[in-house]
Amino acid sequence: MTSIALRPITPEDESFLRRLFASTRAEELAITGWSEEKKAAFCRMQFDAQSADYRKNYADASFDIIERDGVAAGRLLVWRSGKEILIVDISLRPEHRGAGIGTKLLRELQDEARAAGKSLTIHVERYNPALRLYKRLGFKTVEEQEVYLLMEWIA
Repeated sequence: MTSIALRPITPEDESFLRRLFASTRAEELAITGWSEEKKAAFCRMQFDAQSADYRKNYADASFDIIERDGVAAGRLLVWRSGKEILIVDISLRPEHRGAGIGTKLLRELQDEARAAGKSLTIHVERYNPALRLYKRLGFKTVEEQEVYLLMEWIA
C-alpha cells in the first residue's frame, strides 16, 4: 500500500522544489520556442519571485514536502486564518500525478475545514488540468480573477 506523508520543507529541498516548479510550467513553456537555457532561466526567476512572495505573505503557513513511500513527490503550502484555510500551493511531480495523492490530501483538508467550521479556498489557473479534481471534490468558483479562479469549498 502506498504511504503518503507530509514533512516540513528544509533548505536541502531547494533543488527538488526548483525541479518541481519547472515541471509545473513545462507544458506552457513547450510552446514558446525558447531554448532550454532560456526556459531554465525563466523558471529560476519565477520560482525565486514566487518563493519570496509566499514567504512574505504567508510567513506562518505550513510549507510541506509531500512524500510518497518516502520519496519527495510534491509540495503543499497551506495558510490557516481565523475564517478560512487557504491552499496556497499544491503541486506534484508528473510521475506522481493521477495516483490519488491530491485527492487524499484535499479530502484531509476538507475534513480539517469541516471540523474547524472554516471554508477551504484555492486559486487555480483557468486551464489547470487539476480544475476537474477541485470541481469533483465540490469546490465552486466564487471569483474570477485575471488568469485565476478563486474556488471555495464549504462543508
